[in-house]
Amino acid sequence: MPQSRKNPSARLDPRKPLVFSTLDLGRSPGSEYSQQRTVPAPAYVQAGLAGVPEGSDVELDVRMEAVSEGVLVTATARAQVTGECARCLEPISEPVEVQCQELFAYSADDSPDDADGYSLRGDLLDFEPVLHDALVLALPLAPLCQEDCPGLCVECGAPLAQAGPDHGHSPAIDPRWASLQQAASRPGGLGEAGGLGEAGGLGEAGGSGTAGGSGTGGGPGTGGSVLGETEMNGNGRRAPSAGEPDD
Repeated sequence: MPQSRKNPSARLDPRKPLVFSTLDLGRSPGSEYSQQRTVPAPAYVQAGLAGVPEGSDVELDVRMEAVSEGVLVTATARAQVTGECARCLEPISEPVEVQCQELFAYSADDSPDDADGYSLRGDLLDFEPVLHDALVLALPLAPLCQEDCPGLCVECGAPLAQAGPDHGHSPAIDPRWASLQQAASRPGGLGEAGGLGEAGGLGEAGGSGTAGGSGTGGGPGTGGSVLGETEMNGNGRRAPSAGEPDD
């Protein structure tokens, strides 16, 4: 809420840099008065990651015009905005220029201010709340150090603009597959001692190898149970070889 609406009976200090006197303007409609000042920035000019530091210089061009309802104040303010880039969090500093206009109504002493506007205090007006609101509305909500800022690396957090185009990381490995990757990196990979080697799944001692399922000592191999070197007939006797008489 503007200060001049907070406490209508408060007296203004004419020594404050944002308090202006209208004595030189008068109250004749149509009269104008211009003034230039360098004033300290009001407090709490902040929005998101950007703001105008309190007390920093603000260049102010003010034109006051007397109208029938009061004094119409038109101002142009130039200040320096500081903050952090919304993508890479690097510090930024850039100028900002705002324009604002406000009517300060004539009011009798000790009368309350209009709830929707500002009023004069005798011949003085307080421009600080008007300047504060104008600066806050001009601040960027997501300031950038440059329009095409690439931001931060999602893996290590390094600023990509400084890391360069060759910056990168190896693909992340699911920890559930870490043991398999270690086995594959050993000599032979998934061979002899792994999955499909001699002592593995289908190797000599495994499934279809020499001593496995279909190997020499496994299933249908050399010393297996179906067609080995010595074949048996249906009665459990040795089957005759070719050229031998049948018993």
